[in-house]
Amino acid sequence: MSIIYPILATLVISLVSLVGVFSFLFSENILNKIIFLLISFAAGSLIGVSFLHILPEIIESSGEVNIFYIVVFGFSIFFILEKYFYWRHCHKGEKCELHPVSYLNFIGDGLHNFIDGIFIGSSFSINFQTGIVATLAVILHEVPQEIGDFGILLHSGFSRIKALLFNFLISLTAVIGSICGFLLSQKIEKLPNYILSVVAGGFIYIASCDLIPALHREKNLYKSIVSFFLFLLGVLFMGLVKL
Repeated sequence: MSIIYPILATLVISLVSLVGVFSFLFSENILNKIIFLLISFAAGSLIGVSFLHILPEIIESSGEVNIFYIVVFGFSIFFILEKYFYWRHCHKGEKCELHPVSYLNFIGDGLHNFIDGIFIGSSFSINFQTGIVATLAVILHEVPQEIGDFGILLHSGFSRIKALLFNFLISLTAVIGSICGFLLSQKIEKLPNYILSVVAGGFIYIASCDLIPALHREKNLYKSIVSFFLFLLGVLFMGLVKL
């Protein structure tokens, strides 16, 4: 498998950071509705890619069953990062109290993108299909997060152009991560399985502790039903991609 694939995949993901430019085309009310739909679908997709693709792929290819300990470890790491290092995904225009300074957001977002890159690079080292599914999963949870990050920078005093530019530059750490993940996976046996297990734990954490609680804040019955079906659609989507 060529290293060009993970590089191209992360470059595409980096372009997602420019999604903030489209926010100017919508009113705040419409934008909030769009983000709500994205969060619902992304939550289901992250659960689906973790339980229906990543973990079965690892167990089938290596026979490893102890990887669930590593999944729990990954879940715990993401909890620590969000709790103590101000790593938080912001949705529906909420004010992010855990981002008192814009530069803290740069650090958290840079680490996040770098790990996403490692995940994608390791996935492509296994096979092309796994790499594509991993890329789709990252894109789906990046869109609402990047809109939130864009809002944080605007709130911190950045102009619209500077916010877009800095958000894009920080997102390029994913490219570096993809190169590291791909090359290390070629040198260290079973490294992709360990990395993917950690990231699966992280995806489960993001979906269950961040995205789904955001959906629970919606009190409208109709919107709640729609969000549930979009959640199921996200799970189904990843199940079909696996097939």
